[in-house]
Amino acid sequence: MKRFFDIVLSVCVLTIILPIGFVVAAVVYFDLGCPIFFIQLRPGYKGKPFSVYKFRTMKEPSEDGLLGEGDADRLTKIGRFLRKTSLDEIPQLWNVLKGDMSLVGPRPLLMEYLPLYSDRQMRRHDVIPGITGWAQVNGRNRLSWQDKFELDLWYVQNQSFWLDMRILFKTVAKVLLRDGVSSSEHVTSEKFEGNNL
Repeated sequence: MKRFFDIVLSVCVLTIILPIGFVVAAVVYFDLGCPIFFIQLRPGYKGKPFSVYKFRTMKEPSEDGLLGEGDADRLTKIGRFLRKTSLDEIPQLWNVLKGDMSLVGPRPLLMEYLPLYSDRQMRRHDVIPGITGWAQVNGRNRLSWQDKFELDLWYVQNQSFWLDMRILFKTVAKVLLRDGVSSSEHVTSEKFEGNNL
């Protein structure tokens, strides 16, 4: 049922926002050039790696080091707008159609975080990762890592069709309000260093 819903809604959304996607692609091209897409390996269901797709929002680090290595140094004004409006996430609908992701589930994080998880934290990979999730509608990048994991685990234990619908409706509101995109000290979210949870 969840997979069927993902496919039907993704196709409907893509049909509506495809023209917007072409406009965003053109804007990214004129802002950053090629490649237009940011592609990165992320852990999916049971930790299996898959390639996640997004529109690029950052410049590549310069070889001379003048541009800087941090996100804040490389994020462009247009890239910041795309992140605030979540337009950079549009290509992930392709991940949903492929079955790598769901519309709702714990967000896929970085591969380098896998060895840092406790056994309990690894349970977030017992479900397919999502474009949006319970943590995203309850604070997003403003949350501490501990709070994010607790919310992800709560979702894993309580997932249902109606909870997914609630999360999707709340996601629309969060995107329109541009709420919780950045943490207080970082452009996106601070790096996870591991813990003993």
